[in-house]
Amino acid sequence: MKKLSLIAIALLLSGCARIMIDQPAITQDELKAHISYLASDELKGRKPGTAEADQAAAYLADHFKKFGLKPMGNQGFQYFDVVTSIKAGSANRLQVGDSLYTAGKQFTPLALSGNDSALAEVVFAGYGLDVKTDEITWQDYTGLDVKAKYAMVLLDHPDLDNPHSPFDMHSDLRKKALTARDQGAAGLIIVAGTKSEAKDILLPLIYDQSQSDAGLPVFQIKRKVADQVLAASGKTITALEAALVESRQPASFATGTEINARIEVVQQKVTTQNVIALLEGSDPNLKNEFVVIGAHYDHLGFGGPGSGSRRPDTVAVHNGADDNASGVATLLELAERLAAERKNIKRSVLFMAFGAEEMGLLGSKYFTKHALINLKDINILFNFDMVGRLNEDKDLTIGGTGTAVGLDSLLKLQPNTAGLTLKFSPEGYGPSDHAAFYVEDVPVLFFFTGVHDDYHTPADDVDKINFDGQKMVSDYGYDLVMAMAGNGPKLIFKEAGPKGPQGGRARFKVTLGIVPDYASTAENGLRIDGVINERPAARAGMKKGDIIIMMAGKPVKNIYDYMYRLAELKVGERINIDVLRDGKKEILIVEL
Repeated sequence: MKKLSLIAIALLLSGCARIMIDQPAITQDELKAHISYLASDELKGRKPGTAEADQAAAYLADHFKKFGLKPMGNQGFQYFDVVTSIKAGSANRLQVGDSLYTAGKQFTPLALSGNDSALAEVVFAGYGLDVKTDEITWQDYTGLDVKAKYAMVLLDHPDLDNPHSPFDMHSDLRKKALTARDQGAAGLIIVAGTKSEAKDILLPLIYDQSQSDAGLPVFQIKRKVADQVLAASGKTITALEAALVESRQPASFATGTEINARIEVVQQKVTTQNVIALLEGSDPNLKNEFVVIGAHYDHLGFGGPGSGSRRPDTVAVHNGADDNASGVATLLELAERLAAERKNIKRSVLFMAFGAEEMGLLGSKYFTKHALINLKDINILFNFDMVGRLNEDKDLTIGGTGTAVGLDSLLKLQPNTAGLTLKFSPEGYGPSDHAAFYVEDVPVLFFFTGVHDDYHTPADDVDKINFDGQKMVSDYGYDLVMAMAGNGPKLIFKEAGPKGPQGGRARFKVTLGIVPDYASTAENGLRIDGVINERPAARAGMKKGDIIIMMAGKPVKNIYDYMYRLAELKVGERINIDVLRDGKKEILIVEL
């Protein structure tokens, strides 16, 4: 009883301390209190789906309620499922002749694998490439019957000694899996030659942040198992690899050996949530328009391989003080101050703490697909992500300044009493939650004090936060919110830069001019989030919401298929693209 009483008193005093520091003004003490809690070891890095992430969400919802805001969704939460990891299922089995092999020892399913089984012959298909470009020609499947058979291919490519090899962009596993699928293969078997992996260590089964599988079983076997498959041919994997590297010519053949395999990978799904609350505007008409203020509250948990940690070999709490407890603290302080001045706020203000941002903006994308308000009624979105490390020069980057007509000019007219060094960037797309709104034609502003050496490491702790600087950023943000939530005319959206990630564009000779749904979990095509005017897709009549299921006669099941198909096309080609529109198939003729 005595111990329980002491705990109860401690919790009561802790709650009183939090209440005492709550006041309408934005203060360094309150910013520090919020970040100290959210970035504490107690919350274990706020990984989506964990009890600690739920604890952080409850903390936010409790504060929104205390500020007098109206909970939205399901009592302040908008729940959605995410995949956080992947594991080998219990059904995995591999039999070659009379030999049974164990998953995780002699073979392993790969993360991109589909689930299926087959008793089928194995054909050796070199490196599994089908490439014909101006630079290289290498077609392992020419003259090879792979239909309903397993294609066994080497990892990587025959030009590994060249750091700038033209093979690099054609040899990733998803591309090899797509090529095998196009050939009608029952599955794809990967083997690491000695140049790729001298010790023949199996690839780890790590979730690659993709919820789409390759559409056929994909698994790796050790060289000893592969040599058993090859025994009747008198060849070995080591000898085949050496011959391919030396000759620079494909040398595929049927092994005559059947295997019986069943491959199963299981996605581990968890439920997480956005935390959403509303401050209703005071103007009878303008209250139907919204200013949205957002910040993501999730982080990387304990890190580790596949987590996004910059120290993947270190398993330790990634506290995420700057990324993004800082943005959430600013969100809370703005909510408190604005709630205290609700009579002076004309437009409604929606406060949103996004979940699963680190996993691919999943929370914000879920909201825009299942919005609790009409997205067309949003005047602007403010997104605060990493605003706790203002440097000595007071550099504050604001992205999205070109996403509304005249927005750049409006920002320049706003007071900057703290003397922040403002760096405007017009582009609306970027690596944070505002991107999900920009692709939906919502004006956005993204506040960011810069990347640092502690980013995505266990060293991103509260003692590194510049609280004086964060107060400056928060006060400046407050002034902007008040201006946008006032009775000025509604902002008019303007496209400012691309609506999708631009990395790797050099591999594409053409563009359709669409915005793919990068968060789609569908396995039957690629949904289009947007169509850019005066581009090939728009001229062909493609529409937002269409689902691409085939390009140039080849099936498209997901974003990866789409990118590989696009990479094969050339300027001047005319192709058919099959889309599903309102459940019906449409065939569009696209001039590239």
